[in-house]
Amino acid sequence: MATLIIEIHVPFPSEPVVAEGEYPFPWIDVIEDFLGGLEEEGEIEVFDDGEEYGDAYVFFITGADERDLLAVASRTAKLDGVPPGVFAVVSDDEAGEWGLGRRVELPLS
Repeated sequence: MATLIIEIHVPFPSEPVVAEGEYPFPWIDVIEDFLGGLEEEGEIEVFDDGEEYGDAYVFFITGADERDLLAVASRTAKLDGVPPGVFAVVSDDEAGEWGLGRRVELPLS
């Protein structure tokens, strides 16, 4: 039986606004810390390390039902510093590649 996975796609901003010498994507660490904390609490499981995929950075979560995982994805989209345009893809561990499942715009109302 396939394992439900929610892919959280965070688009890279076209021109990150940071001071010279600063890391241009600090929101990646913010999201990893947020999801890692939820994993420690047993709310979700981080399925795999985040990965750059085209013009987005993708995070993978599992370990709960679709409604709860989408709620976590929505909370992720609302974190301080996360760029706009975040969306989720409902998929599973048997998908041939990323981004092929049902797309859900975030944050949810």
